Amino acid sequence: MSSMLLTLLIFSPLLSVLILLFVPSDDEKTLKMTGVLGALLPLIAAVTAFTAFDTAESGVQLEEVYQWITYEVFQANGELNYSIQYHIGADGLSMILILLTAFIAFLASIASFSIKEKLKSFYILFFILELGMLGVFSAQNLFLFFVFFELTLVPMFFLIGRYGYLNREKAAWSFLIYNGIGSAILLIAFVALFMKSGSMAFDQLKAVFALPEADLKEMYLTENFRMGILIAILAAFAVKLPVVPLHTWMLRVHAEAHPAIVMIHSGILLKIGAYGMIRFGLGIFPEEFKSLAGVIAVLGVVNLLYGAFLALSQSDMKKVLAYSSVSHMGIVLIGLAALNEYGIQGAVFQTVSHGLISALLFFLVGVLYNRRGSSQLHDFGGLASQMPVAAGLLLAGGLASLGLPGMSGFISEFMAFLGLFEVMPVTAAVGTIGLILTAVYVLRAVLGVTFGRVKREGTVYGADMTAAERFPAFMLLAAIIIIGCYPALLSGLLGATLESIKLGLGG
Repeated sequence: MSSMLLTLLIFSPLLSVLILLFVPSDDEKTLKMTGVLGALLPLIAAVTAFTAFDTAESGVQLEEVYQWITYEVFQANGELNYSIQYHIGADGLSMILILLTAFIAFLASIASFSIKEKLKSFYILFFILELGMLGVFSAQNLFLFFVFFELTLVPMFFLIGRYGYLNREKAAWSFLIYNGIGSAILLIAFVALFMKSGSMAFDQLKAVFALPEADLKEMYLTENFRMGILIAILAAFAVKLPVVPLHTWMLRVHAEAHPAIVMIHSGILLKIGAYGMIRFGLGIFPEEFKSLAGVIAVLGVVNLLYGAFLALSQSDMKKVLAYSSVSHMGIVLIGLAALNEYGIQGAVFQTVSHGLISALLFFLVGVLYNRRGSSQLHDFGGLASQMPVAAGLLLAGGLASLGLPGMSGFISEFMAFLGLFEVMPVTAAVGTIGLILTAVYVLRAVLGVTFGRVKREGTVYGADMTAAERFPAFMLLAAIIIIGCYPALLSGLLGATLESIKLGLGG
């Protein structure tokens, strides 16, 4: 059953696209039902893949390799045969992110119930986007990774530009331009890697760049070439993460896109940046990554402090959460820069934790926006007296964001900083200021909305959260608490992957 499991998982959204083509555009009920059931199918497949995954086994599992593209290159010194394979599989890191993708996409399909217009095209774009995201985390060669990576850009552009708020089109173009430049840089790096090494497979590239220095020089894979490729790859994924100052596009997307789209963007798409840095930076160029660790740590601290300071001064809840995302992605960089087990594990935990927490908070802000037609902090106050369920969930999400023990945010921040304190204590100490500021801006925003003074007489929020709104929120909160209380769920999956990274780093 596992031989085709990942292929069925990745391409299962196409079945929903096919069904949607035959559903009338004005049949809202059937479209929504198809959207939810269509997103449930990849989630079931992802859970099935997880049950088939052996955490005790190292390397890539559920692997599928098929010959795809073969061509010949004629040179003066002879004929060279090149081939590109359809090669997918999953290690512990991939499996975690595949589960995260399927889980958040399913909940986002329910969060999209507030969309009333162009619903059919929304779900078609939604499923194409999900296909691309699942493919990115399953690909095992450069070509396939890039194809799936590019596949996420086009549907996301239309989802931002067609479904959202006043400046959604400007946000969509900003998304496309920044990410398009990042894709161009990544393509150049991948082509250079292929032409020099003759391979696109992750495992083969890893083996090639693990050769002694003398052998690498004979293959013209010099130290300068390797460092240049690594910097290009890190720059491309720095746009995706994002890293300051390449973050402004993300602020516009989080402020203007529909909440269901922001759930996917903040919960999954930003995580491709972290995944790429781990998979290509630490996985293929560990020695070169070590030499950049200090720079990456500083960039992480800058992200953490910059995002926290700006979040503290915002008057719009969506902007508070957008700058919070910038700040929390700094913790991912801090963990990776530590280059030890605690730090890297903390970076992965933060990737998953932020995906869940940001999805929860942006969803709740969307719920409040539907009630008040605003996300400005001064338009809210006393929410707990009229919408106690929404207020409780918002408070719980805020506490998770600031790292309350027992929730996923705490364990990820603790491990990332523990790893950095071991190797760069001064840099880590400066970074802890950002954690203090996080508590300040989160409590300022959340407590002001839930228990603050009602700023306008006669403020009415309407009915509390409906069943369709409560389900995604409680599911996300449950996942946050489960990971916070039992982090071994993730660390067990990561064991073999971390050992492989440690060996590459000489540990």
